[in-house]
Amino acid sequence: MPSPASVLQAPVACAAELPPSPQAIAAVTEGLAALFGNRLVTSLAVRQQHGHTLTWIPNQPPDAVVYPQSTEEVASIVKLCAAHGVPVIAFGTGTSLEGHVNAPYGGVCIDMSQMKQVVAVHAEDLDCTVEAGVTRKELNEHLRDQGLFFPIDPGADASLGGMAATRASGTNAVRYGTMKDNVISLTAVMADGAIVKTASRARKSSAGYDLTRLLVGSEGTLGIITEVTLKLHGIPEAISAGVCPFPSVKAACDATIMTIQSGLPVARIELVDDVMMRGVNLHSRLGLPETTMLFVEFHGSEEGVKEQAERFGEIAAEFGGGPFDWATKPEDRSKLWQARHDAYWAARALRPGAESVATDVCVPISRLADCVDETKRDIEASGLVAPIVGHVGDGNFHTQPLVDLADPDEVARCEAFIDRLVKRALAMGGTCTGEHGVGQKKMKYLTIEHSPAAVATMGLIKRSLDPRNILNPGKIIAL
Repeated sequence: MPSPASVLQAPVACAAELPPSPQAIAAVTEGLAALFGNRLVTSLAVRQQHGHTLTWIPNQPPDAVVYPQSTEEVASIVKLCAAHGVPVIAFGTGTSLEGHVNAPYGGVCIDMSQMKQVVAVHAEDLDCTVEAGVTRKELNEHLRDQGLFFPIDPGADASLGGMAATRASGTNAVRYGTMKDNVISLTAVMADGAIVKTASRARKSSAGYDLTRLLVGSEGTLGIITEVTLKLHGIPEAISAGVCPFPSVKAACDATIMTIQSGLPVARIELVDDVMMRGVNLHSRLGLPETTMLFVEFHGSEEGVKEQAERFGEIAAEFGGGPFDWATKPEDRSKLWQARHDAYWAARALRPGAESVATDVCVPISRLADCVDETKRDIEASGLVAPIVGHVGDGNFHTQPLVDLADPDEVARCEAFIDRLVKRALAMGGTCTGEHGVGQKKMKYLTIEHSPAAVATMGLIKRSLDPRNILNPGKIIAL
């Protein structure tokens, strides 16, 4: 990590020239080939795969992709790139939605998929340490025999390093929190190749700056996460899950608000609007009514989940919802939640050939019904096909407009709709993104949400930790 003196003396002009020169790329590629052999790949197909964004942002591939197998190897890559001013982009599984893994200035993509070791499980302390390439499903499979699980579930089988880097959330966040609440410590490689461990395994500490929280959600712009120490939980004795239809998105949101405010310990409560339900039925063959639905799950004792499910059914009925059909068989619950997790692909079935533009916002729970209802009316007025889903227990919801990119008018209407959506959420005390992250597409909203002074402070942190701007440049903060 740079010394305080070097940081203070480093002017903005010391930043690397972006994009780097062909000579710099050639020197780095030659050096990596000597170090990694066939674990360095420069074919166009692989490079484009690592610029994939699952959205309409143009693919911007890196110049090379390298597959390290240890923290020390990541450090050697970063040191070589730093010496030549070449950008470095970390890659987990490529499931991010806001252009996080694009390489707008070229450079080297570090694919973490070969860093798969579960380093340690401390069952008695309810924590574990894993390498960044381990996915959440792989970890939970490893933990199952010990009666433990890791609860953060963004839907996709994302890598845990990527989930930490993007401050991922998901369906269980209403009960278990997000990645920032479940990461105890990190090992990261900084912009000069230094290896930093951010904290011990202690559950609380007052020792120094909270580097863990600084790196969680930094999207690879401040350091490259190579190991993660995570909180674990015991697998619940009983789980009940089910679906409940509602006459409108407002009624479903009002029932959600009442559920949360009444203190009912819901583990998941997911909104699926009528448009998305058509896609879910097409994709997953659930055969459910094509109306607004809440997918709900409770964790606890046998008697506890039964009481919780019954109470939720009573709340739903107060808002015209129901009946609430719930089940405790694992196979029934798995089918239900797999259908919810496949919503991204299900939505695409509603308009084959159209491009998906997934985006999200989050508002205080008291404003949820207003925000979703206004958004639903905005979609209809805009003439867009844009299903809505949401982790509504914490005020977070997503829309997924399906757009014909060959139609300039439709593209313009979609962009205007997303702009109104974000500004609507901000006006209600919310955020421009609850879990997708900033990446490339949400950068323009940071100043509105945080104030110019706050964004300038973020810029100072970026310059201090990455004075040459080589770590995932062009994301979050524009230098």
